[in-house]
Amino acid sequence: MTCIYCYGNIPAIAFMNLVQIYRCLCDKTRLLILHLLKQGPLCVCHFQDILQLPQVAVSKHLAYLRRTGMVEAHRHEQWMIYSLPTSPGRELDLQLRCLQDCVQTEPVFRADLHRLKALGPKCNWIPQALEAPAAAKKAIGTSCRSARCAT
Repeated sequence: MTCIYCYGNIPAIAFMNLVQIYRCLCDKTRLLILHLLKQGPLCVCHFQDILQLPQVAVSKHLAYLRRTGMVEAHRHEQWMIYSLPTSPGRELDLQLRCLQDCVQTEPVFRADLHRLKALGPKCNWIPQALEAPAAAKKAIGTSCRSARCAT
């Protein structure tokens, strides 16, 4: 098996990872989520706003991606913040790069990026919340500024 990104054979041990990765990628909503996470970490309410989906649907897809190791979740106060793995495996990294190349001309992906950009200031607290030491997290004074959150 060869890949246009690695220009070589994919080891047999990586094959199961690829099967798992492609099972995740075969769903449109999960593709959209991964594409958004390539831009940076987000909380569930941001996905709701951008994808215009109910919280249950978003959470279901995020849980699936989390179980397979394609996303990581971090709790900050009452929010779950999702991001791509800090050290993605080679196979996942290559597939995410391929996804970024493939979606450039797709209107639905561009529309999601436009909605993400419009949320910009409402998402600014996330990187700081992820980097802050546990004791200092309360001092940040974060609140989710998404239209979906009441806080």
